[in-house]
Amino acid sequence: MHLTLRQLKIFEAVARHLSFSRAADELHLTQPAVSMQVRSLEEAAGLPLTEQVGKKIFLTEAGVELARHARVVAQQLREAEEALDAMKGLRGGLLNIAAVSTAKYFVPRLLAAFRDNHPEVELRLGVHNREAIVQQLADNEIDLAIMGRPPQELETVSEPFADNPLVFIAAPDHPLARLKRIGPPRLAEEIFLLREPGSGTRAAMERFLAENGVVPQRTVEMTSNETIKQAVMAGMGISFISERTIALELATDHIARLNVAGTPLKRQWYVVHRAEKRLLPAAEAFRRFLLSESGGLIEPSAASGSNRAKPQKAAGRRRR
Repeated sequence: MHLTLRQLKIFEAVARHLSFSRAADELHLTQPAVSMQVRSLEEAAGLPLTEQVGKKIFLTEAGVELARHARVVAQQLREAEEALDAMKGLRGGLLNIAAVSTAKYFVPRLLAAFRDNHPEVELRLGVHNREAIVQQLADNEIDLAIMGRPPQELETVSEPFADNPLVFIAAPDHPLARLKRIGPPRLAEEIFLLREPGSGTRAAMERFLAENGVVPQRTVEMTSNETIKQAVMAGMGISFISERTIALELATDHIARLNVAGTPLKRQWYVVHRAEKRLLPAAEAFRRFLLSESGGLIEPSAASGSNRAKPQKAAGRRRR
């Protein structure tokens, strides 16, 4: 195959966006120029790499395989460039982070604070469900992940940097909201509003209920914390959620935190990267920033009052 690094870079962007126009915008090229380079690459490969169905672009089997290799090449080139920049004393670089959706309530605050001290670093943040982030780690598409439950299926370095208290919630006029103490078996009668399978919050709730002999009889599955909060406020049922996500609703009495025995369930937020990955200067600086300074920045987003979760210092490395 006679292909160029430029063609691979362009195809990697097309494969990532599944869009010629968005790839062109990212690379500061025209859409015809991107299309021409992909056609040239297809001629070199001897196979179609993309196909269009309606207005949507899809990768063929050959396209999926080439995209995988293109990502590896792009990552290696970026690592080489940043390593040379570091040797020359430059402080820039690209920081590519992914966070689970629950973490979106505080990660922007962390990135803003980090950017104050590292304005030359280019930041890229993706918010996805846990399954997608595990796949991104496996494919080496991101530098760091922020998540509440480190992957078991990959060898990672997973370091805790802040507490993640999990609580049961209901509408303020729900009968359980008036009780000072609720035994977990009492919850079996309720309708549970759940995140999708694979969610770390859902897994923690299921473990808690199973340990207390509670089997939910009625459940409703939802795909985002915002939808769950709106459903709770509407009186559809109760839910289990990170206390970090409901500060405003608690302060304005739109949601009530239930006093269920054994909660808040204390979990932690982790910064995660592949064990074999060599972190470049920007990613290493952000990792150190999280471990040393993130607690005080996250804390204001937690619920106010005497039950506010206190940040816990990170305790060394955990290999998974």
